[in-house]
Parts: sequence; C-alpha cells; structure tokens
Amino acid sequence: MKTIGLLGGMSWESSALYYKILNEEVKERLGGLHSARCVMLSVDFAEIERLQMAAEWEQAGALLAEEARRIEAAGAEMLLLCTNTMHKLAPQIEAAIAIPFLHIADATGAAIRKAGLKTIGLLGTRFTMEEAFYADRLRQRWGLEVLIPEPADREIIHKIIYEELVRGIVRDESRRQYLRIIDDLRRRGAEGIIEGCTEIGMLISPEHTDVPLFDTTRIHALAAVEKSLPR
Repeated sequence: MKTIGLLGGMSWESSALYYKILNEEVKERLGGLHSARCVMLSVDFAEIERLQMAAEWEQAGALLAEEARRIEAAGAEMLLLCTNTMHKLAPQIEAAIAIPFLHIADATGAAIRKAGLKTIGLLGTRFTMEEAFYADRLRQRWGLEVLIPEPADREIIHKIIYEELVRGIVRDESRRQYLRIIDDLRRRGAEGIIEGCTEIGMLISPEHTDVPLFDTTRIHALAAVEKSLPR
C-alpha cells in the first residue's frame, strides 16, 4: 500500500472528512483491521484565508509548496491538496515535489465522464467559480460544458462557505439557498452539480435533491485509495 500525503486544513472540517473516507474505503476494500497509510500536514486556515482575500497568491503558493515538500520528506508517495480553491496554485505546488500530484478537477472530471454527463454546474468559492484554473481544466481535459451560477448567487455561495461551512456551521436556510441555485442551474441545462468546495458536501447530499451530485471531497479521496492499493 502506498502512503498518501494530505495537505489539509483548508478547512480542517473537510480535511477530517478526507481522513475518514480514506480509512473507511481501505477497510471496505481490504477488510479486517486495515486502514490507509497516510501523512497529513494541516495548515492554519486563518493565514491562508488572509492571503486569499489579499490576492497574495504567489505568497500562498510558496507557503503550500514548502508544506508539500515536508509531506514528501515524511514519506508520502503521492499528494492530495485537500481543497478545491487552492488548486489555483497546483502548478507551483507540483513543481516543488517529485511525487505524483492528484489534481481534484481531474478526479472529478473522470467521475463525471464515467457517469455519462456532458453539461455540469459548478458550485464553489468565488475563486473556483469565476477563475479559469478549474472550469477550463474540466473543459479542455474532460470535454465538459461548465455552467456557473449568476453573479448574485455566486456571492451567496461564497459567503455561506466562508461564514458558515468552514466553521462547521450547517443551516437549513443556507441549504434552501443552495438548492434554489442548483434548481436554476438545472433549468439552464446542468445535468449534474459539482460540489466544488470540499465543505459543500456537509450541506448538500443526495437526499436533498434528485440532481446528480459530484462530491469532490469523496471523489478525490477515493481516487487516492485507488492509486494507493496494489492492483
């Protein structure tokens, strides 16, 4: 079994889900007392959030690249960056390490293609929804048509993530807002929805909607398990 490296803490709420999913899946596949071999380094999200809001992306990338090197030095044989938004800095992080970097958008794109869908709605932070690093990768590498919410709804999604979900707060009213936005994307042609922030799965799950959901936290973690186990 290969050792999975996790660069987490963005937020720790979703990083805890990564750890849970990895271990549950390895136990399911191997049985007995098996669990995942992994190394996690969890950053202080307050520092990362400050750099995000100040648009200090180069500094944030340098910070995460250094942490990735530490994870590799600790024995990791692959790296997961446990956040969608900070994949904006994936090239800088990949350049700092020699081990494989499992990109969350690639794992998600593969899952969507496997499901046979073509047009997908994308929810996430404002950075993930509005910038090119995520949606363009899905379009160019996976041939998907990517729809994002209207501007006012993007602000609602972003605010709920930062003011509630990353703090572990789950509110019914916020769920209703997300479901309304999902319904709007479906009316515009979305065949499914990417939960493109690793905390969104805390708020919206398949029991809440009949629209196919792609939980990036779970998809990313399962892709890592697949690569970590002997074939």
